[in-house]
Amino acid sequence: MALFRALPRSHDRAELLDGPAPLSELRENLDDVARLNRYFGGASVTQSHLTRLLRHCRSEPMTVLDVGSGGADIPVRLARWARRRGRRLRLIAVDRDRQILEVARRRAAAYPEISLVQADGLHLPLRASGVDAAISSLTLHHLEPAVAPQLLGEMARVARIGFVVNDLIRSRVAYALVWLATRLFAWHRMSRHDGPLSVLRAYTPEEIGSLAARAGLSGIRVVRHPLRVRLAVVGVRE
Repeated sequence: MALFRALPRSHDRAELLDGPAPLSELRENLDDVARLNRYFGGASVTQSHLTRLLRHCRSEPMTVLDVGSGGADIPVRLARWARRRGRRLRLIAVDRDRQILEVARRRAAAYPEISLVQADGLHLPLRASGVDAAISSLTLHHLEPAVAPQLLGEMARVARIGFVVNDLIRSRVAYALVWLATRLFAWHRMSRHDGPLSVLRAYTPEEIGSLAARAGLSGIRVVRHPLRVRLAVVGVRE
């Protein structure tokens, strides 16, 4: 059915989050993203796949890198999860934007197990296998095909066990659902502009397979979560 066919990827429109913006606007936008992640299960997609990766991990503490962490809502969620289970978890939240890290610093203030680092996800300042696992949420679609493989390659390089990339599904249904969600549950203009556009900039499973191949990665698994309008790209170190 035409309704479920993938849309052409948008190459010529930029999200407002990728441009300069006042700190107050970034804070409101990232609050919207955290709310939508929580209400519609986007954050739980990352958590469920990550916990499977780490189920046999014997490191103390376990170390997880979040690339393009934004407001750090997912690291905070993971820190709470680890505390409830009595697990020791060290989280490194990386973002290249200094102002976004200021927003993250407020959210993560009560969680000393979360470290905030300003760095580019395409050039991660970590040694090979420097963390147990790497995650990324709603970051891949911000990158054009020429550089997106580098993100996947860097995450695979630094992760000892594997990585999880969580992003949006690109389809007409996903576009309609995200458009509606950002009108009902997101209050800032950036969120209402960027949410539907993010769907148009997302990659299909076939396109992700091509990006992974260009990064020299094999055995990548793409799992669709249609009710949450998300897909997860899971790579496991062989």
